[in-house]
Amino acid sequence: MCEAHAFFVKDGVEEKILENVDMVEFEGDAVKLVSIFGEQKTIRGVLKSYNGSEGKILFESR
Repeated sequence: MCEAHAFFVKDGVEEKILENVDMVEFEGDAVKLVSIFGEQKTIRGVLKSYNGSEGKILFESR
């Protein structure tokens, strides 16, 4: 299994939001992230990119 880590990009700087992300749900203008341990975070932003080989999900503001 290959989980990814989620980051928020602002001014070119990546800030880690959540590690071991297992599920991403888009709920209107919000994004709900759930880790393999059940930890949840909800952010406001849009998906910028996903790189499976690096295990990295990048979000940015609208």
